Amino acid sequence: MNTQLDISMLKRFVRPFGFALLSLLPVLAQANQVNLNINLATPVMEAEQSHRAFIKVSLEGFKQQDKQARIPANVAIVLDKSGSMGGDKIKYAREAAIMAIKRLDERDIVSVVSYDSKVQVVVPATQVRNQQSIFNAIRNVHANGNTALFAGVSKGANELRKFLSRNKVNRVILMSDGLANVGPQSASELGELGASLAKEGISVTTIGLGLGYNEDLMTRLAGFSDGNHAFVENAEDLASVFQYEFGDVLSVVAQGVNIEIRCRNGVKPIRLLGRKSEIIGNRVTTRLNQLYSEQEKFVILEVEVPKQQAETELELVAVNVNYNNLFTQNQESLSGQSVARFSLSQQEVKAARDDKALEAAVEQVANEFSKNAIEARDSGDLKGAKKILQDSASYLGSQAQSLSSPRLQEQKEEALKDADALETEQDWNKQRKELKARQYKRATQQTY
Repeated sequence: MNTQLDISMLKRFVRPFGFALLSLLPVLAQANQVNLNINLATPVMEAEQSHRAFIKVSLEGFKQQDKQARIPANVAIVLDKSGSMGGDKIKYAREAAIMAIKRLDERDIVSVVSYDSKVQVVVPATQVRNQQSIFNAIRNVHANGNTALFAGVSKGANELRKFLSRNKVNRVILMSDGLANVGPQSASELGELGASLAKEGISVTTIGLGLGYNEDLMTRLAGFSDGNHAFVENAEDLASVFQYEFGDVLSVVAQGVNIEIRCRNGVKPIRLLGRKSEIIGNRVTTRLNQLYSEQEKFVILEVEVPKQQAETELELVAVNVNYNNLFTQNQESLSGQSVARFSLSQQEVKAARDDKALEAAVEQVANEFSKNAIEARDSGDLKGAKKILQDSASYLGSQAQSLSSPRLQEQKEEALKDADALETEQDWNKQRKELKARQYKRATQQTY
């Protein structure tokens, strides 16, 4: 979509009606457009030396001008009904699904799949016209058998494909309390399934219930498809999680978001924090499956900047974004760049610092510390895992002081508590799930 061309055509049309209407054109043009921001944490750097720098590339979904004009949803709810789901668990799961579906209407498509040793389509993909018949079918789901998780997700995706459209929000919502033990069951296999579904425009949200599920599998499946992930220790909390999830589903404004970052002028990409990416030479690419109304999603690129003379400017990166605007139903693009200036004045360097961008970068670096601590703990290196979290706390503390950031100070205390809790073997299962869920939410800026 060529925005400039569209605006010029509009100007020719409205010019006879006066300046007041002309002045509204930029607002009209931007009302349904994603906002791209590129923030360099240190826009002024000290001259005559090389630097490691953080660049925050963020996208913010536009506000839905009319809440009634939202994008239709195509949702498959996949419920684990294996034997471990007996009693209150399956009851709360059924009621949570029913409460969430009450938010849908005849614009939307819903399907419900249950699985134990086998997979059953409880509600085939259908328009949400007769809610009561859907609710009655859900209430007939009862727990027994093993856990064919892979097949359950696959069947849910098949139901979505009956009405699959790039102009709908296509989402599988998986709820499970146990380990996959029928069919493919490794985290890598489920991750591959998630990646495959993402290519079709389908995201998978995973809700892990209790302490018996595999958090690596669930976060991998969600992560590779760019869905959400939640750890729910108590079944009675399922309803609120389903409500949050459907709130996200009903607020999607853009899908198929591709981000390309090209480093310029000898700047070298080091790593992209927050999401999976591909780095080839000076080119960094990553993808978001969807973007929500008035929500910010971002990635942090760490780069190496070669030394420059004082009073010079240098373009560090050029960013291009392509996405499917669900309201205009057009493929649209955004672009921007990040430029640094170099100075011998440390006062000028400090005064120019972008504290919000740097705070976001520090959070993502600390999140990597947390991931490394889990790897060390899993390998049996308890001492090493504890030190990693203590180092993370030290890093967060120093940055919190430098940036006067209560947020980072809170995360410092959190890291110290995590380090102390590592020593209790009986609590590790629960703590690991909490850590994985927290890491996932911080990396993807998940709001619940």
